[in-house]
Amino acid sequence: MTETTLDTASPWLATIKGKPAVGASAERRRRTSMTDVEMFSEMTGDRNPLHYDAELAGRSPFGGLIVQGGVTSGLLNALVAEDLPGPGTVFLGVEWRFVKAVMVGEEIVGRVEVTSVRDDKPICTITTTVRNGAGELCLTGQATTYTVPLRG
Repeated sequence: MTETTLDTASPWLATIKGKPAVGASAERRRRTSMTDVEMFSEMTGDRNPLHYDAELAGRSPFGGLIVQGGVTSGLLNALVAEDLPGPGTVFLGVEWRFVKAVMVGEEIVGRVEVTSVRDDKPICTITTTVRNGAGELCLTGQATTYTVPLRG
């Protein structure tokens, strides 16, 4: 992960990690599981048979059980809220394309990279990707984030 910089005249000063530099990036990885699918279903009610019916999913173009898109994109939520820009960060807008399904049990790697940073407000534009363990692109897009100043 690339470091951030503090500018004493910036609204970023009151954020936990400070102002990120353009080009700063962070990654997180995890292996998906049926528990992810079940917990997402519990929260949302999404019980699509492609997530639960192994026989049906095996005959689908996916060839097996897949996780919900929210499980895939959820890794990006953790990245922006914990790593870059960091604590206090929320999405203002996202534009994502799901280009390859993520299978249950597959490792995924989420990555964010800062492409622009506003000086007048703690707002960033970031590119976002999620790849599977083979390096294949599963999700791609960009997002705009706002980092709530949490320092007193």
